[in-house]
Amino acid sequence: MEMEILVPDEVPVMTLPRVVFFPQTLMPLHIFEPRYRQMLSHVLAKDRLMAVAGLDSRQQDDTGAFEPPHRVATVGIIRACQKSSDGTSNLLLQGLCRAQILDILQEEPYRLIRIKALQSNSTASPETNAALRHELNRLISLKQQCAGESTKELSDFMRTVEDPDIFADLAAFNFCESPAIKQQLLETLDVSARLQVLSRHLQGEIDKIRLRQDLQGDLPDDNIALN
Repeated sequence: MEMEILVPDEVPVMTLPRVVFFPQTLMPLHIFEPRYRQMLSHVLAKDRLMAVAGLDSRQQDDTGAFEPPHRVATVGIIRACQKSSDGTSNLLLQGLCRAQILDILQEEPYRLIRIKALQSNSTASPETNAALRHELNRLISLKQQCAGESTKELSDFMRTVEDPDIFADLAAFNFCESPAIKQQLLETLDVSARLQVLSRHLQGEIDKIRLRQDLQGDLPDDNIALN
């Protein structure tokens, strides 16, 4: 029986551009910067907990702030870590929970933040969430068919996930390509709203793929301008 992991009020964090990490998902990371090497050493010696936050590029452009993070990040636990002879490391991080960033406590030798753990909720009934999950599964399969993608194993696995909260986060992490939409989904605590936002996004992506295919006809990608 796995013990419950208590998330502390302060955790080190990596702030990364165009990256959105979700609870329940597994994310590989390559650690090579000196600050993150030092952070990793301390984390492994302590509780193996760290956060990953997306870089808020809009705030960076507007204010010139140093690596401003989005206000919601995800705390994860290092499940595996392999150190190379050159001092770099490859690790596998498993998401535990959403966290609101309340304050940046330090920047040196690495960034440390004060957080508040966030819990999902749902304003919809279990039956409604099940229907939303079923519809999202349908759109995932349809998008893969339209785009000619080959991730059947992952799609089959998604059909076995019945918890709507876990399903929504796994779907967002694996099937949404827009960092902005992903961040929106991370910040959406209502599970039913999250499922609806992702469904609308995937339907829009499917419509774009179909329009492109209609315009392209039988021409290859590099000759589409001839249509």
